[in-house]
Amino acid sequence: MAAKVTIVDYGMCNLLNVARAFTHVGVDVDVTENPATAATAERLVVPGVGAFEDSVKAVREKGFDDAIRRFQSGGRPFLGICVGMQMLFDASEEFGEHAGLGILAGRVKAVPALKTDGETQRVPHIGWNGLTAPETDRSWNGTLLETTPVNSAVYFVHSFAAVPNDPNVRLADCVYGGHRICAAVQHENVMATQFHPERSGELGLDVLRRFMQM
Repeated sequence: MAAKVTIVDYGMCNLLNVARAFTHVGVDVDVTENPATAATAERLVVPGVGAFEDSVKAVREKGFDDAIRRFQSGGRPFLGICVGMQMLFDASEEFGEHAGLGILAGRVKAVPALKTDGETQRVPHIGWNGLTAPETDRSWNGTLLETTPVNSAVYFVHSFAAVPNDPNVRLADCVYGGHRICAAVQHENVMATQFHPERSGELGLDVLRRFMQM
């Protein structure tokens, strides 16, 4: 397993739990506010909580948007978490129309307020939910979720979720109110989860360990 990971601090999220989780699995953690450091890291993690607009604005103002693109183009392992996943896409519909980083094609849309049977459901989607293969039946072999059993419960806190244009980018879904919601993506060196590995117990720690092995 690789020994070091760099976590981007763009001032809009609590990094402590993510850093602690990586430290718990034996990884040397470097939290950086320097875009140059992020661009040249061995492995890069971009977490995120809160509103898409505020997060992507902070990323751009601090110069991390170009740093993330430069890092991604180098083929090194990248992990986005929650809003850190959403920012990878073209745009978000949260509180208006807001451009993302455009690394992955697709949009971020609201979690449906109605179940498929028409009943009201709680939004945000908060709590434990199981991971399932997407409708493409994509195999998890050789991916971020290789060591994760199907239907494993992980922890979510979100009102919006990414909808990739390419269904083959989807790595895992969860089902909420009968709707399939994209729970994880992986395309080449870019990996991201809508759920929080750092809050998902031992299964989440296994996801972080697997990221360090990629």
